[in-house]
Amino acid sequence: MKGGLFRCVSCDYKCSVTSGTIFEGTRKPLVLWFRAIWWVCSQNNGTSAKSVQRILELGSYQTAWAWLHKLRRAMVLPGRDELSGTVEVDETIIGGKKPGKRGRGALGKVLVGIAVEDKGDKGIGRVRLGILTDASGKSLTPFVQERVVPGSIVHTDDWTGYGGLAAAGYEHVVVGNMEVQLAHLAASLLKRWLLGTHQGGVSQEHLAYYLDEYTFRFNRRTSRHRGKLFYRLLQNAVQIQPTTYGQMTLHVRGRKTGKHNI
Repeated sequence: MKGGLFRCVSCDYKCSVTSGTIFEGTRKPLVLWFRAIWWVCSQNNGTSAKSVQRILELGSYQTAWAWLHKLRRAMVLPGRDELSGTVEVDETIIGGKKPGKRGRGALGKVLVGIAVEDKGDKGIGRVRLGILTDASGKSLTPFVQERVVPGSIVHTDDWTGYGGLAAAGYEHVVVGNMEVQLAHLAASLLKRWLLGTHQGGVSQEHLAYYLDEYTFRFNRRTSRHRGKLFYRLLQNAVQIQPTTYGQMTLHVRGRKTGKHNI
């Protein structure tokens, strides 16, 4: 290694230790990144870009916003374990009050699928979330298949969009709408978190990454060792491909500040 770069002896290609990670191209010391990761992990309900900017004394809000979004992309890795056992599945609408149709199919809002493990006397287990195109079987069945182990018992309400789960290899049990209480609880806590920590300032374009952050935090809510959370997030951060600020804001409506309410 020379000049802080590694050199391939075969092709003479040079790269830094941060290449291929979320830290690629950063002009800030890694120690400052580690402080940011520790701050993110040490806050039970998460943190805002303004808080990160203030705590780390960053000169730019844009930098703090970009860092948080890069870390959110590292919170959930592909190939994670699927849910199993008894799982409740439901959907919820994310978005403020708007005129027009309400419930499934509402315009200008986002439909989010929720899958939650029912641990019986132990209460709620792990959660999985995902944005749905609509509430049809073409959306709901793949949502379950990507998040729940085949053969699991899946509880849903009587919505017709869940009609294909039995054929997909699940033990589908139809229950009353009020009997998917764990899914309702997860939805309620998600909305409270979006409104509380982020004041609802979440764009539709970035909502999926906020869902990843909520999943990361919710599934580790009982952990008493923040150091393990720090280690896990840092471990993930060096396994995902880098994303630039330009890529993150490419399709965002309005000013590129991340402040676009859903």
